[in-house]
Amino acid sequence: MNIVITGANRGLGYELTLAAVQRGHEVIAGNRSPQEEGNLLELASRFPGQIKTVQLDVCDEESIARLAETLRAGNQTVDAVINNAGILLGRGVALEELPIQDVVRSFEVNLFGPMMLIKHLLPLMEEGSSRAILNISSEAGSMSNAYGGDFPYAISKTAINMFSKQLKKYVKNRGIRVYAIHPGWIKTDMGGEKAPGDPAESANGIIDILEMKKEIDLESFFVNYKGEPMPM
Repeated sequence: MNIVITGANRGLGYELTLAAVQRGHEVIAGNRSPQEEGNLLELASRFPGQIKTVQLDVCDEESIARLAETLRAGNQTVDAVINNAGILLGRGVALEELPIQDVVRSFEVNLFGPMMLIKHLLPLMEEGSSRAILNISSEAGSMSNAYGGDFPYAISKTAINMFSKQLKKYVKNRGIRVYAIHPGWIKTDMGGEKAPGDPAESANGIIDILEMKKEIDLESFFVNYKGEPMPM
């Protein structure tokens, strides 16, 4: 598989890239700033020919369009997209003191970015159930479990869930699978040191979903990294 992964330089994105190349896939690893590649460059040297690092800012549509044009010029198709890049702003901030710019920025990264990426990469995806679009979401985006906090993050994740459901319907006739995936509360820069989950375990579960190793109900679109349905 040729997989595009955003935010691939650290956290879950790095673990997803590692899990994918360990299983023999090729990864186009998107990273907002080439100067911050670090571990990603080392990983690319360990798996020569399997990882192509690209500068990709999901908030910059021109950056996304350049990637699509480069792939098109090289007659490359995309088998899967993992929209992993995300941002967590305004954690624990009361609504009365919340900077609205944090909400705007959260939607730019957590929703508009994935939408723009799919807008430009969907034409490069062939038909068939082996193709997939995985949008990294969160249990925070569940409306039924809304907890009245983390407004920018939670609302933007609810929005990516809705986009995932719409997209699932949109590409149904092409056979492309679409899921919003809760990766669990994992120990990353975003999740924090108190998180109980292992990002490597989560990443491998997500790649299992990509490889169709999990039995998932055909109508499900919001699942956890084990492929189990999440409450909406």
